[in-house]
Amino acid sequence: MSVAFGSIEQTQQALVSGALTSVALVQEHLDRISRWDPQLHAFINVYADEALTAAEGLDRLRQAGTLLGPLHGVTVAIKDLFDIQGKAITGGSAALPPRISTLTATAVQRLRSAGAIVLGKTHTVEFAFGGWGTNTTMGTPWNPWDLQTHRVPGGSSSGSAVAVAAGMACAAIGTDTGGSVRIPAGLCGLVGLKTTHGLVSRHGLLELCPTHDTVGPLTRSVRDCATMLDVLAGPDELDPVSRLARTRSVAQGLEKEVKGMRVWILPRPEREDVDADVLRAYDRALDALAGLGMVLVERPLPHSLEHSMRIAGSLMSAEGYAHLGPLFERRELQFDPNIQRRILLGRDIGAAQYIQLLRQRELAKAAMLEAMDGVDVCVFPTNAISAIPLSQVDELATPLSRFGRFVNLLDLCSVAVPAGLSSAGMPISVQFIGRPFAEPTILRAAFAFEQATAWHRALPPGLD
Repeated sequence: MSVAFGSIEQTQQALVSGALTSVALVQEHLDRISRWDPQLHAFINVYADEALTAAEGLDRLRQAGTLLGPLHGVTVAIKDLFDIQGKAITGGSAALPPRISTLTATAVQRLRSAGAIVLGKTHTVEFAFGGWGTNTTMGTPWNPWDLQTHRVPGGSSSGSAVAVAAGMACAAIGTDTGGSVRIPAGLCGLVGLKTTHGLVSRHGLLELCPTHDTVGPLTRSVRDCATMLDVLAGPDELDPVSRLARTRSVAQGLEKEVKGMRVWILPRPEREDVDADVLRAYDRALDALAGLGMVLVERPLPHSLEHSMRIAGSLMSAEGYAHLGPLFERRELQFDPNIQRRILLGRDIGAAQYIQLLRQRELAKAAMLEAMDGVDVCVFPTNAISAIPLSQVDELATPLSRFGRFVNLLDLCSVAVPAGLSSAGMPISVQFIGRPFAEPTILRAAFAFEQATAWHRALPPGLD
């Protein structure tokens, strides 16, 4: 396997043994970006010279016996919603000239402090408001699992997922407001973590829906995801929401026993309208969990996923309009019409209705936590379908948000893990969902599943 597709764990082993240098790793990824990105369209900007300079410095530090952290010398890509001082930021929008950031987002700074090399910024759905991964003004990244047909990558962290899946970066960070890390991770064959609201600082992030916005990693393995989380998580005085976030090591607890864990499986009514390939892969995943000694529990949801979709969608539009409405009202600016429609829906949501939506959310959160009594994790599909051709996308339909939004609405955490391939050879994924701040539990369960299967080792054909 090419070093370009190595996990963080494998890459670190090669760096420690001397079989690989950070300079060679960066050059390999830059070469792949030059070769594949003209078609895949993952990156909006690539910082080639800076990345090579950083790699040289990190190699010298390693030779001197100094390591900055668990990401020392590995490459990461950054969704273009995060500020990096001195770099352009667009938020996926071509309506205005790119702004030059005057600060660096806390998440990016923590990655760098742990030794990560930032390769560049990746494409996103305009202002992160979309699950398909489409962007009509700046271009839609190409799902790397089908080089013949332009299939959707999932969004909104579309470019970040494509960059990692195509071997153009070891890992990436994205944001998840209604599934925007998990959806593209699931469609591109990666691990993607939706963190508990406030666990990772959002300082330096372009916001869409502050009550739902979270920051999370996209990686090749569950262990890589836990390693990234250990770097990213923790309190930040620059982000009031994260000031009380917990600091703990998650990666060290992945191998704890899972036998006897109680797993809430998808209620039968929610299986309707889920693609047959997805259901087959999902049922195989449940068999694997049972084989690990986990106890499968079937019980109804306190509220349907459709109910959660409606509340979450209205909150996203309301808060999106509060942040971006004046911009989207300007008729002379050219926005993605699909995003403009979603943002302007918030114009008609008044203060009384917004407060009622927040009240409904709190009631739904309390009901879900009560319903989760006696179970350790929920295991549901990540997406109801696998990646479809871009030409078949219906922007009014939301099949990719069905299993995503309710997690954000209810302030749960969730990790998406590869679980199979469709009849067309496209990735299928399941997600492990837990209570707020239960990342150690869901990652432990996901790690056990990953080790019992081989789907995380599958690579997009034709890209080696």
